Amino acid sequence: MTHRMACAAALTALCLVGLPAVAQAADGEVIKRGGCSGAAVWKLKAKPDDGRLEVEGEVDSNRTGQTWKWRIRHNGDVAHRGTAQTTRRSGSFSVERRVGSAPGVDRIGWRAVNMRSGQTCHGSLRI
Repeated sequence: MTHRMACAAALTALCLVGLPAVAQAADGEVIKRGGCSGAAVWKLKAKPDDGRLEVEGEVDSNRTGQTWKWRIRHNGDVAHRGTAQTTRRSGSFSVERRVGSAPGVDRIGWRAVNMRSGQTCHGSLRI
């Protein structure tokens, strides 16, 4: 590998550090991941489902018994909200909800706040 190629690869890797990861599956599912304000990580998934969108938000803190307040936004409006507790087995929680699918591109937002520590997780995607 030439010096130029090595520099370009290193620069590309540096640019990607800290950016949320985005993936798209064959069935139209879009997945985005990122870090929270503390040690936890989040994942947001959305996919078409019979004219609607199936949305799943997840937080993994590796700590059991934490209570988190969460909300799912659809095109700027709060579509669903609630609280969830991280489970013993994984130290994570996930919520799955369905929202309407608007013509064109739908914007999905995810936010979760740890009720005790204030740690915040948030992300968004377009589908």
